[in-house]
Amino acid sequence: MINNDWDIILEEIFSSKYFQNLKKIVEEEYLTKIIYPPKKDLYNALKLTSFSNVKVVIVGQDPYHGEGEANGLCFSVNKDIKIPPSLRNIYKELENDLGIKVSNNGNLTPWAKEGVLLLNATLTVEKDTPNSHKDIGWDKFTNYIIQKLNDKKDPIVFILWGNFAKSKKKFITNKNHLIIESTHPSPFSAYNGFFGSKPFSKTNNFLIKNNKKPINWKNENLG
Repeated sequence: MINNDWDIILEEIFSSKYFQNLKKIVEEEYLTKIIYPPKKDLYNALKLTSFSNVKVVIVGQDPYHGEGEANGLCFSVNKDIKIPPSLRNIYKELENDLGIKVSNNGNLTPWAKEGVLLLNATLTVEKDTPNSHKDIGWDKFTNYIIQKLNDKKDPIVFILWGNFAKSKKKFITNKNHLIIESTHPSPFSAYNGFFGSKPFSKTNNFLIKNNKKPINWKNENLG
């Protein structure tokens, strides 16, 4: 289904009665309503960042609900879409932290290809209705993904922005991993702990310390 090693890692849950039921619910939603992201982009986070390649996990809540925005990666929007406020603040912190100029392109696919799993806890949303799919069952699936990553011996950085993402901390028990947490980058909370938290340099310092190649947070495609 994903066409990389996630298919093996998630084989048990993919074949479960729970997931088959979730798939039916999601299919019905796509048939009867306007649902984002487009169905082809639903598992983009997993497709672009294989299990073996995950170095960093950023947890989001659910996809953007405006037309043309969501592309299956948390905090990311398609190119030529106006950059949402939270992502704008992420870019500002990136510039403050590493001196990388604020980008005009909100598509974070280059980060995903660098090994940053951009995982929304809920993978779908109804148009113009934020959090509309939070209770249809995605949580069990994405929590399972986090638990599988927690089981890896290979050190991973988990970046948890805001209270929702921090609620996933209970699944991250492996001492090999690093948890970086702060307030959410939204305009409502960014000045209460997100700005100045330096998540990008902390991530790369940890990766280097563990003999891993650091993330190239700047990519020509982001310029």
